Amino acid sequence: MIKRLLIANRGEIALRIIRASNELEIETVAVFSEADARSPHVTAADRAVAIGPAPAAQSYLSIPRIIDTARSAGADAIHPGYGFLSENAAFADACVDAGLVFVGPPGRVIARMGSKIEARRAVSAAGVPIVPGETPADQSDAGIAAAVDRVGLPALIKASAGGGGKGMRRVTDRAETVDAIQAARREALAAFGDGTLYVERLVDRPHHVEVQIFVDGHGHVVHLFERECSVQRRYQKVIEESPSPILTAALRERITAAAVSAARAVDYRNAGTIEFLVDPARSEFYFLEMNTRLQVEHPVTEQVTGLDLVRAQLLVASGEPLPWSQTGITQRGCAIEARVYAEDPAQGFIPQAGPLLDYREPRMPGVRVDSGVEQGGEVSVYYDPMIAKVIATAETRELAIRRLSTALRTFVIDGVRTNLSFLRRVLALDEFHRGAIDTAFLDRERERLAELVADDSDVPTRATARPIASTRESLPGYDPWDSLRSGQEVRPSTRRLVVNRLVGSSSRTNSGAMTDDGLRDDGRRDDERHRSSTAQRVITAPMPATVIKIQVKPGDTVHKGDLIVLLEAMKMELPIRAPRDAVVEAVCCREGDLVAADSTLVELK
Repeated sequence: MIKRLLIANRGEIALRIIRASNELEIETVAVFSEADARSPHVTAADRAVAIGPAPAAQSYLSIPRIIDTARSAGADAIHPGYGFLSENAAFADACVDAGLVFVGPPGRVIARMGSKIEARRAVSAAGVPIVPGETPADQSDAGIAAAVDRVGLPALIKASAGGGGKGMRRVTDRAETVDAIQAARREALAAFGDGTLYVERLVDRPHHVEVQIFVDGHGHVVHLFERECSVQRRYQKVIEESPSPILTAALRERITAAAVSAARAVDYRNAGTIEFLVDPARSEFYFLEMNTRLQVEHPVTEQVTGLDLVRAQLLVASGEPLPWSQTGITQRGCAIEARVYAEDPAQGFIPQAGPLLDYREPRMPGVRVDSGVEQGGEVSVYYDPMIAKVIATAETRELAIRRLSTALRTFVIDGVRTNLSFLRRVLALDEFHRGAIDTAFLDRERERLAELVADDSDVPTRATARPIASTRESLPGYDPWDSLRSGQEVRPSTRRLVVNRLVGSSSRTNSGAMTDDGLRDDGRRDDERHRSSTAQRVITAPMPATVIKIQVKPGDTVHKGDLIVLLEAMKMELPIRAPRDAVVEAVCCREGDLVAADSTLVELK
C-alpha cells in the first residue's frame, strides 16, 4: 500500500485526494505555487512544499520540480489529479523512472490514447464505432483541406493531441477551410506542442455521453455506467448528470460494452473515461476520445453508484484488485452537477478574479459541494476560474433538478461575479427538462440565453471584483459563446456595464467596468467618454498571458476590429483587436513574451 502520497495539483481535486488518502491512512504531501500559499489544500495536507512562482509552467507543470519535491519529501507515489500533468506521458514515465508510483495508467497508454488519431485506430480495431473521418498523411494546409473535401461538409478539424475543445474548428463553408486549419493548428501547437490534425464528419446535433471505466492489474475491467455531458459551451462542459436521460436500456448496454472493449484493447489501468457522440434518434453512437485520468465530473458517478473512485484509484495503484465487481455496481437515483465559475455571463462570460469576501456553500440534504476555496481566499488570474462543483442527488431526475436549482440559489459568493444565475436559467429551460439539449445547444442559443441572464446576473456587493479583461474597446465581441477568436459583436443587451458597489475605493474605469453604484445608465455614458481619450490609444493585456502572434508593426494602418495581437492564457486564445481605425505607433511586446496583466501591448495614434 502507498505510504506517502504527493499530490501534484491544487484546489478542490487536491482536497478530494487528501480526503480519500486520510481514510486509507496514507500520508499526504501538498505542493503549492506562490499564488496558492494560503489555499485550503495546503493546510489540509500532512505536509506542504512550495514549488515555484504563480505561473503554472514554473510550478504545477514543472516535471523536474515535482519529481525532486517528491523525492525530498520521501513520497512513494504521486497523484496528478486532473488537468496540469495528469495526461502527460513523460510525467508518468518520469515518476516510474524515479521509483515512484504514478496513480494513473502507464505512460505508454497515456501517449497512445493522447493521440486522437491513434486512439481512433485502436478502438476501431476492437470493433468500437468511430465517427467517419480521415487522417491525412499530408499535414500541410492543402492536405488537410483536401481531406475536408473528401469527408464533406459540415466537418470538424481536430487536433490529434487535443482535449477540452482545444485545436478544434467547425467548417461549414469551403471558404472558411484554410482559416480554420491554421487556427486549429496554431491553437494545438500552443496548447499541446503538436499541430497534427485530422478531419471528422460533423454529426448533426449529437449528445455527449461518456462511460466511466476502471481497470486493475488483475484482469478486472468494469464500467460504472454513463454520464450525460451535452450541456456545453465552446466544448467545455457546464452541467453533467447520470444516468443519461436519452439512453434506453438497450443502448446503455451497447455503449458500456463498447467502453469496456476499448479499455481492454489498449491494456488500460486505473480510472479512465471513454467519450462518445450519440445520435438518439438513430440509436447510434461513435467513439470520441479517451480521457486517461480522473474526470472533473467524477462526483456524479460516485453519487449514483455509492462508490469512491479516488479511493479505488489509490488501491489499484498500490497493486490491489478492484474493490467491486461488475455485478455489484448499480445506478441509484439521479445526480446532476453544475460547475460554478468566477465569470460574468452578462459580459460575454469574461473570467473574473478577486477575493471571496463572503463565501457560504449550500448545506442541504442530497447536495454535495466540492470546492477548493474558502471565505477570505482569492480567485487567481493564474488558474482556471472554477470555484466549486455543486452536485444534487435525488430519487428522480426532476427532483434532482429542483434540488440543484435551490442549492445554487442559496449559494452565497460575494466579491466576484459568478455564473450562478446562468446555471439556474439553464436548469429552468424546457429543453433541459426534456433532456433535449445537444452539444451545440448553448452556443446555438447564446443570444436568447444572454438576454435571459442580462438582467439577472450575480452582482457582488463589494468593490474588489475585477473582470479579467482589458478595455472593452480592445476586445470587441469578446464572447466565448462565439469563440474567443471570432471578434463578432456582442448584442447590446449583453454589453451593459458591470456595476459594483465600491467601499472606500475610487472607480477603476480604465481597466474595464468598475464604477460607483449609482452610475448605471448615465454613468455608463460618462465613463465611456472619460475613457475614450486614453483607453483607445493604449492596448493592454487583459491578464498574464503569452504572446502567440503579433499581426502589426509600427506604421501599419488598422481598422476597427482588426486582429492586433493574439494571446494565450487560462486555456484559451485571446484575440486583441483594434478599438477603432488608427495607425500603429509602437509595438511593445514580442512573440513568445510572457506579459503581465495590464502591460502595454500596442500603442495607437
